[in-house]
Amino acid sequence: MPDGGQFSGGQSYPALVLNADFRPLSYFPLSIWSWQDAVKAVFLDRVSVLSEYEVEVHSPSLAFRLPSVIALKEFIPAARRPAFTRFNVFLRDSFECQYCGDGRPTPELTFDHVIPRSRGGRTSWENVVTACGPCNLRKGSRLPRECAMIPRQEPRQPTSWELQENGRSFPPNYLHESWRDYLYWDAELEG
Repeated sequence: MPDGGQFSGGQSYPALVLNADFRPLSYFPLSIWSWQDAVKAVFLDRVSVLSEYEVEVHSPSLAFRLPSVIALKEFIPAARRPAFTRFNVFLRDSFECQYCGDGRPTPELTFDHVIPRSRGGRTSWENVVTACGPCNLRKGSRLPRECAMIPRQEPRQPTSWELQENGRSFPPNYLHESWRDYLYWDAELEG
C-alpha cells in the first residue's frame, strides 16, 4: 500500500462516524475518520461496522474489508455550549452576511461587532455577526441605527443542536453512497 494511507487512484476510504444513536457526531465538518483510525477502533471493539467498502487490507494472517460507516458503542453527548469561534459564528449565520444577505465562501466573510469595540462593544456571541467585506467597511465603527444597517437576525449564542442543524444544509464535497442513508435518515421521503 502506498504511503499516506491511500490506495490506487488516490482514494483514501474515510469512514463516516456515527454516535451510538446512529447520528453523525457532527455534520459540519462531517465526522469522518481515516481508514486506519476506523480499523483500529474496530479491533479495539469501540465501534460497530455498519457498512464496508469493497476494498480489503491485508495483514500476514487476515484480510479485512475497510469500514465505510461505523457507529460508536458508547454515546458521546454533544457539548451544550458551542465554542465561540469565527467558524461557528459563520455557521450560526448560515455563511450569509447579516446586513445584505449574500451567501459567500468562508474566505470572503468576516465578522462584525454590532456595537463596535471602539464604542465598548464586546467580542461575544451576542455582539458579533457574519458580514461580507463591503458591508463591514460600509458600517465601519457606527452603530446599526446610525447607518441603517440592522442585522437580519439578532446575534445570540446558538445551541450545539442548532449548529448541527445548520451544518446539515452544507453537504461536504465527498459523500460515499453508503453514507447517504445515515446522513439524511430523517429527511422527508418522496411522496
